[in-house]
Amino acid sequence: MRLQLIALKKYFITGLLIWVPLAITVWVLTAIIRAMDQSLLLLPQSLQPERVFGLYVPGVGTLLTLLVIFLTGLVTANIVGQRLLRFWEGVLARIPVVKSIYYSVKQVSDTLFSGSGEAFRKVLLVRYPHPEAWAVAFQTGNPAWDIADMLPDEYVGIFIPTAPSPVNGFFFFVKRKDVIELDMSVDDALKYIVSMGVVTPPMKNPLGRAQNQ
Repeated sequence: MRLQLIALKKYFITGLLIWVPLAITVWVLTAIIRAMDQSLLLLPQSLQPERVFGLYVPGVGTLLTLLVIFLTGLVTANIVGQRLLRFWEGVLARIPVVKSIYYSVKQVSDTLFSGSGEAFRKVLLVRYPHPEAWAVAFQTGNPAWDIADMLPDEYVGIFIPTAPSPVNGFFFFVKRKDVIELDMSVDDALKYIVSMGVVTPPMKNPLGRAQNQ
C-alpha cells in the first residue's frame, strides 16, 4: 500500500511538472493577447470583428497592434515622419503633467531598446541585503554628475529585481570595486531570478559556448 501511494505521488508530481508550466504559459499569452486586442476599440463598431463575424476572434487586435507599431516605425523613419514626431512632442511638452510622464518614460524606453548604452547589458553579483549575502543584479549605468560629485569613490547604478516578479525591485548605487561581473546573459539571469534559482543558466566551456547541464 505504501509503495502504491509513493507511486501515485510520483505520477501526480510528474503531471504537475508538465501541466503547470504549460498552464502558466497559456495564461500569460492569453492575458497579453487580450490586452493587445483592446486596440480594436479604436476601429468603428461596424468594422470590429465581433460585429463582422458575430463572435470574438482572439488575436486580431494583436495583429492590428503589431501593424500599427510597424507602420509607426516606417513613417517616422523618414524626414516627414521626424517632423511630425517633433511636432507631436512639442504639443506634449506644453502639457505640464503629461510632459513629465511622457519624457520620463521616453528616456527609459530609449535607453532599454536602443543598442547603445550600458543599461541592462551586464549581469552583476552584489552584496544584498547584508554583507554576508549575494544577489543577482543588472547594471543600469553611472550616477548623474551631481550625485557622482558627492560620492568619494567610483560607483555604478544597479537594479536588483525581486523574485518571482522581476519588474519590481530596488535601485542602488554601489562601489564598482564591490561588484562582480558575471559571464551570464540577461535572458539567463532573468530565467534564474523568475524561477528563484531553480532554472540554472547553462554552463559554458572555456571557448564560451553554452553546455547543457
